[in-house]
Amino acid sequence: MTAASRPVHVLGIDAGGTKTVCYLADGEARVLGEARGGGANLQTEGELGVEKVLHAVMADATAAYAAGIDAICLGMAGFDRQGEGVVLRGIMRRIGANARVVLVNDALVALVAGVGEAPGVVIICGTGSIAYGRNPRNQAARAGGWGYILGDEGSGYWIGRRALRAVARAADGRGPGTALTALVLSHFGIGEASDLVAEIYERQLRHHALAQVARLVQRARDEGDSVATRILEAAAHELLASARSVVERLRMAGEEFDFVLAGGVFTGVPWLAEELTRRLPGIAERARVKRLQGEPALGAVRIAIAEARGGARLPQYV
Repeated sequence: MTAASRPVHVLGIDAGGTKTVCYLADGEARVLGEARGGGANLQTEGELGVEKVLHAVMADATAAYAAGIDAICLGMAGFDRQGEGVVLRGIMRRIGANARVVLVNDALVALVAGVGEAPGVVIICGTGSIAYGRNPRNQAARAGGWGYILGDEGSGYWIGRRALRAVARAADGRGPGTALTALVLSHFGIGEASDLVAEIYERQLRHHALAQVARLVQRARDEGDSVATRILEAAAHELLASARSVVERLRMAGEEFDFVLAGGVFTGVPWLAEELTRRLPGIAERARVKRLQGEPALGAVRIAIAEARGGARLPQYV
């Protein structure tokens, strides 16, 4: 039996800032087992926290499966950075058994889930944000994904933080009144804007908790609030700038491909998805725009299958 025809079983893992999804699948990408866990981001969870989450989802996904795993693909934000790659390889050596392991940026697994092996550009907007593309020459480029301090412009965390700052400025009289004030106070169950200090600093809310505030910005915009509208317009501008950078560096402006919108913010803030759908063709007029259907972990499954059957052909950065 050849390597291409023998039974193959793989794990595809998408580890995000809010949740981690792991699929056990066969060589036809049929999902045989599934597990979900919390966020697995090295910056926020640390090495031990990430290892616990990955170990748990891998064990749960394979609980009813006794045979070996041929390959594992793990997609995680920040893998492109040298230091994080070393840490992740160490984690997977400890918990990956004897399987072949492919480590990639989570944007690549989302892109593969959306377009397969075709060229395309994915814009991820979740707790963080990034734009990532692959051209017909199997070259890749990325923009964004610098983390919550250096970047992640347009992300759920970025939108939520701006909303909270707008509430603080309104309370001080340094900024205009906004419908965000009542929505934010109700969301946190507090009576005064000054109570936000304890909520944010003393409780040390996680980044994905602040990202949930982005949904309130959508509600305030729907009520006609100008402050919320400006926040979302700025988010759209930042995400478009990232996508444009990727398209230009990959020389894809005149080519036919799909823009893929992925991430929970596009569900919680539908205006943002609608605005990008309207404006992205201005970057590449032959391009189409679509929402990712299904989990990005399905892209990790496809990459793992390719690895098990002789080696995944990963794009190289320009």
